Amino acid sequence: MGERRVVVTGVGLVTPLGVCVQATWENLLAGKSGVGPITRFDCGDFAVKIAAEVKDFQTEDYFSAKEAKHLDLFVQYGLAAAIMAMRDSGLTVAPDKLERAGVITGCGLGGLPVIEKYHQIALERGSKRISPFFIPMVIPNMPSGHISMQFGFTGPNLTLTTACAAGTHALGEAYRHIRYGMIDVAVSGGTEAVISVLGVGGFSAMKALSVRNDAPTEASRPFDRDRDGFVIAEGAGMLILEELEHAKARGARIYAEVAGYGLSSDAYHIAAPPEDGAGAVRAMRMAVRDAGLNPEDIDYINAHGTSTPLNDRCETAAIKSVFGEHAKKLAISSTKSMTGHMLGATGGVESVFTALSLYHQVAPATINLHNPDAACDLDYVPNTAREMKMDAAISNSFGFGGTNAVVALRRFTG
Repeated sequence: MGERRVVVTGVGLVTPLGVCVQATWENLLAGKSGVGPITRFDCGDFAVKIAAEVKDFQTEDYFSAKEAKHLDLFVQYGLAAAIMAMRDSGLTVAPDKLERAGVITGCGLGGLPVIEKYHQIALERGSKRISPFFIPMVIPNMPSGHISMQFGFTGPNLTLTTACAAGTHALGEAYRHIRYGMIDVAVSGGTEAVISVLGVGGFSAMKALSVRNDAPTEASRPFDRDRDGFVIAEGAGMLILEELEHAKARGARIYAEVAGYGLSSDAYHIAAPPEDGAGAVRAMRMAVRDAGLNPEDIDYINAHGTSTPLNDRCETAAIKSVFGEHAKKLAISSTKSMTGHMLGATGGVESVFTALSLYHQVAPATINLHNPDAACDLDYVPNTAREMKMDAAISNSFGFGGTNAVVALRRFTG
């Protein structure tokens, strides 16, 4: 069928900044932080006592209390974001076209809190007290499965579990499925909810998390000299992707065009990038080239920008390598400064942010950037969102295991 154009026609968000797109976007542009004290468990002797939790999530807006009882939070968030995105798109798929619609999502860890819960129940009360819903609640592909069942989509039903790059890999694979004619429509993005004893405890043991417990809203500070780690977060971001002619035929609103996708491996270390960011370089170059663009055509980057000492320095080096002198002209922001790091969900959420940035012609800020690291000397849109003309952007996601994913998006002009 040849190569076809792919556009974003619907978006849905569940984040620490709001349980809808409008609230999240408004708080993002206002530079608000979603970070606060952990309430999900007693973190008395933990070195880390802060996280970016989703607040005021009302399950009844999306599914019944009975259904929610058997869905782990990461499934609830993903399904809710998908329902939002479908409502936003106004899309309906005819019964004879359901096999041309697919669901491809990303998740890093799956139902870790439920694993903790039933491990404790088994130890204290015996194995017969393990729920028959336990396995379906925890496996990472359940968001895709439930979304497929929700809408009756019988095309591809896939889940990518590539750590913090999962949501972006999912979007890239959905884009490819549509571009090369395998399907016409996809729900895609990422979801995660592991603010739990093992989730926080495990990342804390790696010394990956900020311990700025006395100032939670200032803890996530990408590219700042005083950064000390990322802030663990939860949430989901889902997008409706459509083949362009399919979208135009129904008069759909188009937020942006997904124009390119790049992916690579560092083949270097399970948790650290190489100093020159070589894997990130390959993924960014591939995405820009796949979009039919030159490096100087990119106006904005939604950076991975985790607020860890190593990532921010290496990502900056990678951006300089890809863009050369043009790197100094780029607007770059880390929205993790406000949302925290949503792990497998982050690529979906940040792809939504990138599409909205192109649609509204505004770059979100990197908040808490008061003392830039000498090695991080680019324009990170410090502290205040910026209205600007942008025609093309990329969104970066890099994960443990040395896995990298980048999507390129363009402002839709017809």
